[in-house]
Amino acid sequence: MRIALLTGGGDCPGLNAVIYAAVKKGINHYGDEFIGFLNGWRGVLDNQFIPLTLESTDGIQLRGGTILHSSRTNVKKIPGGIEKVQEVLKQNKIDALIALGGDDTQSVTLFLAEHGINAIGVPKTIDNDINGTDATFGFDTAVMIATEAVDRIHTTADSHNRVVVVEVMGRDAGWIAMASGVAGGAHVTLVPEKPIDIDHVCALLKYNYDHGKHYGVVVVAEGCHLPEGGQVTGSGEVDAFGHARLSGIGEALAGLIEKKTGFETRSVNLGHTQRGGVPTAYDRLLGQRYGLHAIDMVHQGKWGRIAVLHGTDITDITIKEAIATNRRLDQRFFDVIDGVQAKVK
Repeated sequence: MRIALLTGGGDCPGLNAVIYAAVKKGINHYGDEFIGFLNGWRGVLDNQFIPLTLESTDGIQLRGGTILHSSRTNVKKIPGGIEKVQEVLKQNKIDALIALGGDDTQSVTLFLAEHGINAIGVPKTIDNDINGTDATFGFDTAVMIATEAVDRIHTTADSHNRVVVVEVMGRDAGWIAMASGVAGGAHVTLVPEKPIDIDHVCALLKYNYDHGKHYGVVVVAEGCHLPEGGQVTGSGEVDAFGHARLSGIGEALAGLIEKKTGFETRSVNLGHTQRGGVPTAYDRLLGQRYGLHAIDMVHQGKWGRIAVLHGTDITDITIKEAIATNRRLDQRFFDVIDGVQAKVK
């Protein structure tokens, strides 16, 4: 078969591992031929692609980011977009399309699959919030980066007797905040699934000061809502899928904490550092397992489905199920956060 791959949405450690494994198994086991569209769905619309061979993909599983580059392009919002995609795929004699991406990218994959295109998905997001899968590649790398940052913040916050608020990624779900906050020993961890109780936050920090620890570390997900004002956006602009660019809740929260407690408070926004660099061994392995399953799905004709991790098994579900809702933290993880925080009134 002649197969095309693309990577849509934000970059993510482990994308290259998926591409590597799919191409390697496709060529060696099935005799397939591959191309990679550049810059996500934009590359399909513009008919820009590169050949993917054993030679050109050799060793890419060790690298971060994506060799195919990416963009946030919503085919459904472009007049004639679906027709153009169909035309380009036909022109290049593509038998199947494998799209690597999160909810937004997969909403386009599903739309195309429902309109006669042989397409399947591979879940991608460092936020770990795609429904129906226990883990997405890139999450482990992001948590490792965020946790190392929190570790480092402890020493400088302690040295200056300050409170430091660390803002991490997580629009709708607090998986990164929860994992890095607990693993990094943050005194307060805040996630989008629960409203911020600023009085409780300040009480936790005051508890530290009253018990001999004259500093504090707060981890907050970018998607958390302030007590007044909701989510904090940077420029106020929205992307092709209607999402506001979230940024700045760490700085805003730091101002509230300093005002209410009198403690000198600073903020650090880790931003895109969480998505950069080489993937961890776990993400390299998980990405390759997804890629191997994806190429099998193609040859089994599982159109409109997406590869997922259930326990230790890679399987697949419908894309419609995967993007129906976000996978979010529940009471089990709230209990973990509460269990390692001080008990205050």
